[in-house]
Amino acid sequence: MICVLRLTALHGTPLDDAGVRRNVEAAARAIGEREGIKVHGLEVAPNSIAITIDADRLTGLGFAAELRRVTNQWYEQKYRDGPLWGTPMPGDDGTGGEWEREDRGGDD
Repeated sequence: MICVLRLTALHGTPLDDAGVRRNVEAAARAIGEREGIKVHGLEVAPNSIAITIDADRLTGLGFAAELRRVTNQWYEQKYRDGPLWGTPMPGDDGTGGEWEREDRGGDD
């Protein structure tokens, strides 16, 4: 089963910075390797990352949560700035801090 996850930056375009982008990509690959989850691809935009993994919904949710946790912690410590990813405030237009999941094929 293929699952596509997307994390979107809470503010701005932090993934324009090569160091931030490399760290987020490395963290996604490391989580996959550590947990035995095949990472099929990473698609990075200036304000988001989409990760395609071989997993079911629940595993995808856990993967996204762990990536969000470790990269938020790193970003906040390194840049002394708010979280990289977050949850938009009620009434927000929904362009920040979301993750989305897309299943393609197979049963849960």
